[in-house]
Amino acid sequence: MSNMEKHSGYEDLSERARHLLRVLIGRYVQDGQPVGSRTLSRESGLNLSPATIRNVMSDLEEMGYIGAPHTSAGRIPTTKGYRFFVDTLVSFRTPSRGEVRQLQSQLEESANSENRLVESASTVLSRLTHMAGVVTIPKQALGSLKQIEFLPLSDQRVLAILVVNESQVQNRILYVERAYTADELKKVSNYLNQQFAGHTLIKVREKILTEMRQTRETMNRMMADAINMAQAVFEAAEREEGAGYYLAGETNLMDFAELSDVEKLRELFEAFNRKRDILHLLDKAMVSADLQIFIGGESGYQILDDCSVVVSPYSVDEDVVGVLGVIGPTRMAYERVIPIVDVTARLLGTALKSLD
Repeated sequence: MSNMEKHSGYEDLSERARHLLRVLIGRYVQDGQPVGSRTLSRESGLNLSPATIRNVMSDLEEMGYIGAPHTSAGRIPTTKGYRFFVDTLVSFRTPSRGEVRQLQSQLEESANSENRLVESASTVLSRLTHMAGVVTIPKQALGSLKQIEFLPLSDQRVLAILVVNESQVQNRILYVERAYTADELKKVSNYLNQQFAGHTLIKVREKILTEMRQTRETMNRMMADAINMAQAVFEAAEREEGAGYYLAGETNLMDFAELSDVEKLRELFEAFNRKRDILHLLDKAMVSADLQIFIGGESGYQILDDCSVVVSPYSVDEDVVGVLGVIGPTRMAYERVIPIVDVTARLLGTALKSLD
């Protein structure tokens, strides 16, 4: 299900060690308590003595798959242990019919608006996983540019008028570096319409970035103005989309002991409100066509060191337009959460397509 890049450097663990690691992670995910050799001996189903199990646990600890909390004789999984589990040991649990029906009905109830659909998806993700559900607002990339016009306003402002998909009109006010005459803006419009009309907005963005990389010597003044103006249009669009994402169920994280420290929660909620770091992480997932899992420090953000983020891009007509997923503790039921995120991404893409 997840075609993530596999992490190299795994030791060649025996079947016994793999089995005991899987059992240890399952027990720890279930109750959040460090797991001792007696518990493993009882639950492993293997006819092994506690001494033998202690030896295997010692090997797993030495290789970095499990660790010992300061106050306990038991062991808990490390980030490396969870990563090995997710990459090689997990047996996915397909969402039940009831869960899929809940997803479908929640999205169908909101199928009259793009924003309502996205908000509903975050809510139902949170409800099904009992963690925080996050869905980015779809980038305005689905439309095809029919026409673009610019009108001069006062105070070095320009009104950009885009006609998308034959009849949808979008207006944006641009703040530009100098005053433009109506005639200059007409030439800019003509050039952009000639170059880009009929292309999807995703392709227009790509072509503009490509042309911006050309040396200025190869462009005349009007062409340079046109490319700069078009770039300003998309930057304005991104600011409008800058509401960023819908987040639901963040208070669910208070129910997990490892995240319930007041200072830690305050910093986490501040990061959610600030949005910048979370959006940057979600944008990293946008460039992949596959579901991705960031465990603990893999996210690159210290505030998420005790969290895992399971995210999947969602698409309309094979164009990736957003990302959705779940933020929770590293101690999450990956075998259940991963398939729920995967199914939700597909259902949201289908629901958004039906809005067209």
